[in-house]
Amino acid sequence: MTLPVLKSSLIAFGMTAILLCLFRPLAVRVGLVDSPDVRKHHDGEVPLVGGVAMFAGFLFGVLSLDAPLSHWRPLFAGGALLVIVGVLDDFRELSTRMRFAAQILAALLMVLWGGVEIKDLGTLGWWGGVVGLGTFTVPLTVFAAVGVINAVNMSDGTDGLAGGLVLVALLCLLGVALATGRSPDSKVLMLLAAAVAAFLAFNVRALGRRCAWVFMGDAGSMFLGLALAWFFIELSQGPERAIAPVTALWILALPLFDTVAIMVRRALHGRSPFAADRQHLHHMLLRLGFSVDQVVWLMCLVSAVFACIGLLAEHYHVPEALMFYLFLGMFALYFWSTMRAWRVMRFLHHAMDQQQA
Repeated sequence: MTLPVLKSSLIAFGMTAILLCLFRPLAVRVGLVDSPDVRKHHDGEVPLVGGVAMFAGFLFGVLSLDAPLSHWRPLFAGGALLVIVGVLDDFRELSTRMRFAAQILAALLMVLWGGVEIKDLGTLGWWGGVVGLGTFTVPLTVFAAVGVINAVNMSDGTDGLAGGLVLVALLCLLGVALATGRSPDSKVLMLLAAAVAAFLAFNVRALGRRCAWVFMGDAGSMFLGLALAWFFIELSQGPERAIAPVTALWILALPLFDTVAIMVRRALHGRSPFAADRQHLHHMLLRLGFSVDQVVWLMCLVSAVFACIGLLAEHYHVPEALMFYLFLGMFALYFWSTMRAWRVMRFLHHAMDQQQA
């Protein structure tokens, strides 16, 4: 990593931190805060300015780079769109349809303007050939991007978790870009990681803080989800791809497992897959007695282990089809385990209520 890139990373980190300090009192004054309720058990009103600060800090860092920016304009435009819609959603909750419309539009900017699209799924066929998408390229890319955006959004349920999981993924992608000589990608990934790290300094429960100073809000989770989708696709496509498409799944395995599992579980119980509740993995771990810090460290560690499995398989040329079916098997195991765990916890809770009665 060159000295100019390190300077730009410091700018991204510093500007994010400065903007967080400046935006916190302003957010309280205008009411851009997250208040505790039945689902949200944090202490007091927390400013929802992390997403705006990260996006602005990231842009300051990018503008300080001595590099052409034309390739990244669709990412900036899509990110700006999601940050604006996210801030509006944080002020007054928007409809699910409106949020999805913004996410789809941002994904289309990535595909139609940026040319970042999923053209094939890698060598997943039983015959060992590449599974191309043909006319399904655009719809599947949009579906994948919206899926990643919502996986990040749904992981934003306790202090430091979403930022920590995103940072793990960004560092893995940064390592891939550096190892394969993808200099432009590595520079932008470094700036994103720096902005997220600055946010985490205000978001984790550290230095005696009982709760986070700021939250990223929907603005932050949607922007970071789009950025991850961009780099997952860009690094896993084309004749000179840095990783196989299935490796990208392993890098974000835990958030994807949790998001898909909880949506399926809601549908099985006759509820909307997008209905909010407290049945994510981090909620389960908190009910089991883990502290917030322990939950964040544990889930980030598990996410890093999954990512390492995918990257090691990539390094040692394990067949992509085998890694894909292993990924599906791990999801099936995760889904079965969490379903059983929730049933046991509900049974114990019901038994304790009857005993107390």
